[in-house]
Amino acid sequence: MLLRHLHYLVAVAGERHFARAAESCGVTQPTLSNGIKQLEEELGLLIVRRGQKFEGFTPEGERVLEWARLIVSDAASLKQEAAVSREGLVGRLRLGAIPTALPIVAALTAPFAFDHPRVVITVLSLTSIDIQSGLGDFSLDAGVTYLDNEPLTGVRAIPLYRERYFLFTSAAGLFRGRLSVSWREVAETPLCLLTPDMQNRRILNGHFREAGAEPRPSVETNSVLTLCSHLRSGE
Repeated sequence: MLLRHLHYLVAVAGERHFARAAESCGVTQPTLSNGIKQLEEELGLLIVRRGQKFEGFTPEGERVLEWARLIVSDAASLKQEAAVSREGLVGRLRLGAIPTALPIVAALTAPFAFDHPRVVITVLSLTSIDIQSGLGDFSLDAGVTYLDNEPLTGVRAIPLYRERYFLFTSAAGLFRGRLSVSWREVAETPLCLLTPDMQNRRILNGHFREAGAEPRPSVETNSVLTLCSHLRSGE
């Protein structure tokens, strides 16, 4: 069994397209197809459903793909370990973070980059579901997301900080002079919130439900930067 054939399989799973998978592996499409066919012959299983284009994996192929991802990941780790012995840590660190955690990511990556200048760090803004998927298929090395609400499975979890919620409003607004407000009161104000598909918003919606309230936001976005830009308007 050749490691490159497993690489071909993982590439096809990622690209969902034979030609793009071959290009990402630096080989021709016939070479990639023949490599997967050799793997099928060796295992005695049909792995890929073929037609005029890629049609997915057979049930047996899905299981083989899980092993392929694990083996390819372990092989990459072996190469990295050898490189560390020769010249220090090298390679790429792939980090996924939910949008609300992006502002603190530099607190992790900046010291790491200083200690390991030969490592390239890729930070992606992803949903908690995408982070779970990326950790599962080894396309991510680590993720920054909520631990208590919809926690990830099959990973080691390290708490980084605790979140508190603040209402930002005009100094001359309805709550001037107040040190605190209730969730029910907040629900009646014009709000800028993240979109309902995002985990932070789902957490906030849970607090509103507990208070018997339902927010009616004026602006919804999946970008924290967009929230901040609207907040600066003071409205």
